[in-house]
Amino acid sequence: MANAKILGEKSQLVSEVTTKLRESSCTVVADYRGLTVSQVTELRKQLRQAGVEFQVVKNTLVRRATAEAELTDLDQYLTGPTAIAFSKDDAVAPAKILSDFAKKNDKLSVKAGVVEGKVVDQTQIKALAELPSREGLLSMLLSVLQAPMRNFALAVKAVSEKQEA
Repeated sequence: MANAKILGEKSQLVSEVTTKLRESSCTVVADYRGLTVSQVTELRKQLRQAGVEFQVVKNTLVRRATAEAELTDLDQYLTGPTAIAFSKDDAVAPAKILSDFAKKNDKLSVKAGVVEGKVVDQTQIKALAELPSREGLLSMLLSVLQAPMRNFALAVKAVSEKQEA
């Protein structure tokens, strides 16, 4: 019979993963088989700097968590060594960092993910990774909002210069 302490720790881990799956704006599941310790350390560092939590959890425990979080469509991707990246704030960060890292290290492969409570496959995660970061999107929005004012100011300046001449 299994030790009660171990069962308690496992149920605690399942509830933590369930909470993270529910609260994350983006969760990415990746296969890290073949990466060296230094490569995994570098990946963890990049993810940590972006505010993304990176965790290796047994697939059976993740399946229990997906059942509790009602994300059982993710179960088909939970094969082999699996690492999960959770991000509460930035939906693009984990996809971008893992995809960029996978381009440099062919041993890492993105399997699937959960974006805003919906299970998505590898191609959708890669498409998400192509989007600019949150800061990039905000700067694009700011430039779009500033354009009419800038054009108006240039028109007023041109009219005043014409009247002076």
